[in-house]
Amino acid sequence: MTRILLIAIRSLFKQRRRTMLLGGAIISVTALLVLLGSVGNGIRHTMLNAGSAMITGHVNVGGFYKITAGEAIPAIVKRDQLLKDVKGIVPEAKQVLDRRRGWGKVVSESDTVMSALVGIDARDEHELAAVISIVEGDFADLSVGMKIMLFQKQAERLGVKVGDQVTLSAPIMKGQRNSVDVEVAAIAKDMGLISIMSSYVTKPCIAELYQMAQDTTGVVFIYLDDPYDSEDIEANVRAGLLQKDYRIMDRQEGAFYRKFEQVQGEDWTGQKLDLTTWEDELAGIQWTMKTFDTVTTLLIGILLVIIIVGVMNTTWISVRDRTREIGTLRAIGMGQFKILMMFVMEMAILTGVASVVGVFLGFGLTAFLNALNIPVSQGFQIFLMSETLRMVVEPSSAITAVIVIPLLTTLGAMFPALHAARMRPVTAMHHVG
Repeated sequence: MTRILLIAIRSLFKQRRRTMLLGGAIISVTALLVLLGSVGNGIRHTMLNAGSAMITGHVNVGGFYKITAGEAIPAIVKRDQLLKDVKGIVPEAKQVLDRRRGWGKVVSESDTVMSALVGIDARDEHELAAVISIVEGDFADLSVGMKIMLFQKQAERLGVKVGDQVTLSAPIMKGQRNSVDVEVAAIAKDMGLISIMSSYVTKPCIAELYQMAQDTTGVVFIYLDDPYDSEDIEANVRAGLLQKDYRIMDRQEGAFYRKFEQVQGEDWTGQKLDLTTWEDELAGIQWTMKTFDTVTTLLIGILLVIIIVGVMNTTWISVRDRTREIGTLRAIGMGQFKILMMFVMEMAILTGVASVVGVFLGFGLTAFLNALNIPVSQGFQIFLMSETLRMVVEPSSAITAVIVIPLLTTLGAMFPALHAARMRPVTAMHHVG
């Protein structure tokens, strides 16, 4: 096999032009595959980081409280005890915090916007503080008092700036509304779809608006070191809370707000908890990621087909040009299997080296493009929740490229290599051209 390997390497050097052209094509395709994968991974990471900080934890313990069988509110009673129990069940959690939930109007002297009202304490919101960019005011002010943080487009539409007063108005009972005055404490950069329909207020704002008791909240967020452990952690939390005699809704995919109609139609009263993961809560915006993945898969498939066809054609040409050489090797005793392995090794060496070079080129291009901070269009920002395109190369995708491309291209070279191996020595040695 060592002799066959040496022949394969010498053949690649002898046909330098053909080797460089095919190798360059494989390098380019591999680098492009790494870039496409890094764009998809970057979008996924950006959506996860922004989404899990702004509207969901990695695992969520929410719920509904029903005063009557036909009226449900997204609230949890006995907040302190629930927080203690959740922390005891998930001691490995990076952070456990709670937020209050609401929905209503933000009213200024000039206009009104509808918004999800998220009650927070800025002192606990490390994840949120890391993803938002404040352009005016101070995020830390959202810890006490009656304060609100708006996003730029909301503030522009309402015609307000930091220090101005706005009014929050929301339905609290059938046919009844309540309102409270709050001060604009901060204005943040827009972050796509979420920032269009969300505003962040202090917890006392939600409590006064909805006349909640201090021990009532909306949802408990559990943040993990690895978000992809959320399914297992959700199952553990569910089992742990059931052991502590909490009433829990059956597992159902989808964000909490999609369950209002179902809950209101059920014949029960009191408190029931609803456990979800970040994938449930972000399902409404993940269709963009699925669309991109589909397009990326099609492009990758087309590129792989092109490369496989290119390798097959190159191998056919090599077999034709070296027909007399094949005949000579067969005549001096080289068997069919060794002839086959000679051509297969050539393609394996060429595609293996080229794919490794392509992966490193893809790494370099990804780092270079990230350094450029490429801006994305406003339409794309709505779903990406970022002003710039961020690319992330995952080692697993790079390893896959290094394995899959040589494997498929080598398989593509098998058919012409088999043809070469089956040549009759006499016929091959008398081949002309």
